[in-house]
Amino acid sequence: MIEYEESPLYRIMHPRSVAFWGASSNPMGMGSVQMSSLLALGFEGPVYPVHPKEREIQGLKAYASIADVPGPVDLAVLVIPTRIVPDILEQCGKAGVKGAIVTTAGFGEKGEEGKAAQQRMVEISEKYDLKLLGPNCLGAVNTAENLNTTFLQYVAPPGFIGMASQSGSFVTQMFSYLNGFGLGFSQAISVGNEAAIDLTDCIEYLGQCPETKVIALYVETIRRGAEFIKVAKEVSRIKPIVAYYVGGSEAGRNAALSHTGALAGPDELYDGIFNQCGIIRSESIAELFDICWLLGAQPLPKGDKIALLTHSGGPGASAADAADRRGLTLAQFSEKTKERLLELVPHTASIANPVDLTFDRKPQDYVETLPGILLEDHGVDSLFIYLMSPPPRIVKNFMAMFDDPEQAKAMAKQFLKSQCKSLAALPSKYGKPVVGGTFSPMSDPFMQQLQERGVVVLPSPERAVTALSAQARYAKFKEEMGEESGE
Repeated sequence: MIEYEESPLYRIMHPRSVAFWGASSNPMGMGSVQMSSLLALGFEGPVYPVHPKEREIQGLKAYASIADVPGPVDLAVLVIPTRIVPDILEQCGKAGVKGAIVTTAGFGEKGEEGKAAQQRMVEISEKYDLKLLGPNCLGAVNTAENLNTTFLQYVAPPGFIGMASQSGSFVTQMFSYLNGFGLGFSQAISVGNEAAIDLTDCIEYLGQCPETKVIALYVETIRRGAEFIKVAKEVSRIKPIVAYYVGGSEAGRNAALSHTGALAGPDELYDGIFNQCGIIRSESIAELFDICWLLGAQPLPKGDKIALLTHSGGPGASAADAADRRGLTLAQFSEKTKERLLELVPHTASIANPVDLTFDRKPQDYVETLPGILLEDHGVDSLFIYLMSPPPRIVKNFMAMFDDPEQAKAMAKQFLKSQCKSLAALPSKYGKPVVGGTFSPMSDPFMQQLQERGVVVLPSPERAVTALSAQARYAKFKEEMGEESGE
């Protein structure tokens, strides 16, 4: 694979200076909005608005052309009419600009005239060794560099998910979605029409990004099949890749064709490609990030045997059904494990798998003691635990112990904090993945505390178990690749 800093994307994703075409005194203009996103994230290098008439934009001095810009420009962002893009790109090339992001649409996805204009752009970029992202894309995000050239402000924390997408707005709409789970992007790349840089380049680049633990793909088509398979298979051995493919149905193919000019293929073909590469395919956007979260946050399981812990029969049964449908095996507990469970659970509880307490008389046992017992069992590879927002009775119980209501609230808060701490310690302590499932809102204070400590909690038992299943499949792929290479 090409070295990280030699990737064509490195120049685009690590600029020391940015020039913007399309920003103006109109605050609602696309270029203006994109430049404001860059400034809002706190990009530390110089930003040069380029405009033929205006001399100040968003408090920055504007320049009539690239020739008037006083310093070197690493990255050009073009949000300008289609007809003038190639000429401006040529001017950038002559001025020594290293990389360009072309947001403008109307090229390869718009007939023969558009394809010809796009080809001219490619020839210009090759002539001047100017790395080109787009056209018809919404830019890129690199949180380590405070870089955001998209039209939405980045609101999530820096994260470990590296994303490459053939849909631009998809990337931007995930900012707030990921933030709701305490997650964020390390880097995110909208590739648009892929005139010069495509998904394969992104996989190769993100595979070496030190801040990226897992790669997410939004796929409408694969343009370089053999090279894609080669690169993805190599990267998958060291870093998981999760893909959401939308071109498998007739409606999806038609949408992809009109969107970026992509020629999609049948589901069976893409299933085969993904399986060959070790890429995990998701069935929905939510599932894409569920799986990415777990793969980036927790250790891989040694096998497919799962333990289920619940204090509610319905969610436990739902998790068991999802496990069976997704290829996981319900673990058979050892006699020692069963004996230890019987010492702690109510007489009405079930110690079969799922372990169903029906009522947790000692809440601390539910998150501190029982999970440890299950994870110590050598026949258990992963654990699902059903979680609920703590009921008001907990505070009332503490109030019964203390005369001071404020002291009671403080003790209840400390109790919940210790529960979060115990749950967060489980994966690293036992070297096994632990995922919570809940129907409580993710905005609930208890769920937020869990997220802040790195606990993976998903909004249903089915989603939690599906993520564990995907993680087990990836672990199996890595094991098979290690055996194949003799590692």
